[in-house]
Amino acid sequence: MYSKEVLERFQKPVFSGEIENPDGVGEVGNPRCGDMMKLFIKVKKENSSEIIEDIKFKTYGCVAAIVSTDYLCEIAKGLTLDQAQKITSKDIAAKIGDIPPIKYHCSVLAQEALKKAISNYREKRAFK
Repeated sequence: MYSKEVLERFQKPVFSGEIENPDGVGEVGNPRCGDMMKLFIKVKKENSSEIIEDIKFKTYGCVAAIVSTDYLCEIAKGLTLDQAQKITSKDIAAKIGDIPPIKYHCSVLAQEALKKAISNYREKRAFK
Protein backbone atom coordinates (compact mmCIF):
# COMPACT_ATOMS: atom_id res chain seq x y z
CA MET A 1 0.00 0.00 0.00
CA TYR A 2 2.86 2.45 0.81
CA SER A 3 6.28 2.70 -0.78
CA LYS A 4 9.39 1.51 1.03
CA GLU A 5 10.52 5.15 1.41
CA VAL A 6 7.22 6.16 3.02
CA LEU A 7 7.35 3.24 5.46
CA GLU A 8 10.93 4.12 6.40
CA ARG A 9 9.91 7.75 6.95
CA PHE A 10 7.03 6.54 9.14
CA GLN A 11 9.42 4.48 11.26
CA LYS A 12 12.03 7.24 11.53
CA PRO A 13 10.42 10.64 10.97
CA VAL A 14 12.99 13.41 10.54
CA PHE A 15 11.06 16.25 12.19
CA SER A 16 9.35 14.43 15.06
CA GLY A 17 9.56 16.17 18.43
CA GLU A 18 8.83 19.49 20.10
CA ILE A 19 10.47 22.89 20.00
CA GLU A 20 11.12 24.43 23.38
CA ASN A 21 9.49 27.87 23.54
CA PRO A 22 8.03 27.76 20.02
CA ASP A 23 7.03 30.96 18.27
CA GLY A 24 3.86 29.35 16.97
CA VAL A 25 1.83 26.19 17.58
CA GLY A 26 -0.90 24.68 15.45
CA GLU A 27 -3.06 21.81 16.60
CA VAL A 28 -5.63 19.97 14.51
CA GLY A 29 -7.45 16.69 14.62
CA ASN A 30 -10.03 14.55 12.94
CA PRO A 31 -12.27 12.85 15.51
CA ARG A 32 -13.65 10.51 12.85
CA CYS A 33 -10.31 8.82 12.16
CA GLY A 34 -8.50 9.70 15.40
CA ASP A 35 -5.57 11.57 13.81
CA MET A 36 -4.17 14.39 15.96
CA MET A 37 -1.36 16.73 14.88
CA LYS A 38 0.54 19.36 16.79
CA LEU A 39 3.03 21.49 14.88
CA PHE A 40 5.69 23.78 16.38
CA ILE A 41 7.53 26.54 14.52
CA LYS A 42 10.50 28.75 15.33
CA VAL A 43 10.68 31.91 13.22
CA LYS A 44 13.72 34.07 12.52
CA LYS A 45 13.61 37.53 11.04
CA GLU A 46 15.93 38.23 8.14
CA ASN A 47 15.73 41.75 6.78
CA SER A 48 11.99 42.18 6.24
CA SER A 49 11.25 38.44 5.95
CA GLU A 50 10.07 36.00 8.58
CA ILE A 51 11.51 32.55 7.91
CA ILE A 52 10.67 29.17 9.42
CA GLU A 53 14.01 28.41 11.04
CA ASP A 54 12.88 25.21 12.76
CA ILE A 55 9.77 23.09 12.62
CA LYS A 56 8.77 19.95 14.53
CA PHE A 57 5.63 17.91 15.08
CA LYS A 58 3.91 15.45 17.33
CA THR A 59 1.32 13.36 15.54
CA TYR A 60 -0.87 10.56 16.77
CA GLY A 61 -2.28 8.62 13.88
CA CYS A 62 -1.74 6.33 10.96
CA VAL A 63 1.18 6.04 8.55
CA ALA A 64 -0.27 8.71 6.25
CA ALA A 65 -0.81 11.16 9.13
CA ILE A 66 2.74 10.87 10.45
CA VAL A 67 4.39 10.93 7.04
CA SER A 68 2.21 13.85 5.87
CA THR A 69 3.30 15.92 8.86
CA ASP A 70 6.95 14.96 8.44
CA TYR A 71 7.01 15.83 4.73
CA LEU A 72 5.17 19.08 5.40
CA CYS A 73 7.97 20.04 7.79
CA GLU A 74 10.57 19.20 5.15
CA ILE A 75 8.80 21.37 2.59
CA ALA A 76 8.21 24.32 4.97
CA LYS A 77 11.60 24.57 6.70
CA GLY A 78 13.52 27.55 5.37
CA LEU A 79 10.53 29.17 3.66
CA THR A 80 9.13 32.57 4.53
CA LEU A 81 5.82 32.50 6.34
CA ASP A 82 4.08 33.80 3.22
CA GLN A 83 5.59 31.01 1.11
CA ALA A 84 4.73 28.39 3.72
CA GLN A 85 1.10 29.59 3.82
CA LYS A 86 0.85 28.61 0.15
CA ILE A 87 1.78 24.95 0.72
CA THR A 88 -1.21 22.85 -0.27
CA SER A 89 -2.38 19.39 0.64
CA LYS A 90 -1.61 18.47 -2.99
CA ASP A 91 2.03 19.50 -2.46
CA ILE A 92 2.24 17.23 0.58
CA ALA A 93 0.50 14.32 -1.13
CA ALA A 94 2.80 14.68 -4.15
CA LYS A 95 5.82 14.43 -1.84
CA ILE A 96 4.43 11.22 -0.34
CA GLY A 97 3.70 9.75 -3.74
CA ASP A 98 1.17 6.97 -3.93
CA ILE A 99 -1.32 7.63 -1.14
CA PRO A 100 -4.61 5.77 -0.78
CA PRO A 101 -7.50 8.15 -1.55
CA ILE A 102 -9.06 7.41 1.84
CA LYS A 103 -5.87 8.79 3.48
CA TYR A 104 -5.68 12.04 1.51
CA HIS A 105 -7.33 13.89 4.42
CA CYS A 106 -4.06 13.47 6.36
CA SER A 107 -2.29 15.88 4.00
CA VAL A 108 -5.18 18.33 4.47
CA LEU A 109 -4.77 18.12 8.26
CA ALA A 110 -1.03 18.77 7.99
CA GLN A 111 -1.67 21.84 5.85
CA GLU A 112 -4.21 23.10 8.40
CA ALA A 113 -1.77 22.56 11.29
CA LEU A 114 0.85 24.72 9.56
CA LYS A 115 -1.65 27.48 8.85
CA LYS A 116 -2.74 27.45 12.50
CA ALA A 117 0.89 27.60 13.71
CA ILE A 118 1.58 30.60 11.46
CA SER A 119 -1.64 32.27 12.61
CA ASN A 120 -0.71 31.61 16.25
CA TYR A 121 2.71 33.18 15.67
CA ARG A 122 1.18 36.25 14.04
CA GLU A 123 -1.40 36.66 16.82
CA LYS A 124 1.32 36.53 19.48
CA ARG A 125 3.44 39.04 17.57
CA ALA A 126 0.48 41.41 17.20
CA PHE A 127 0.11 41.60 21.00
CA LYS A 128 3.77 42.47 21.67
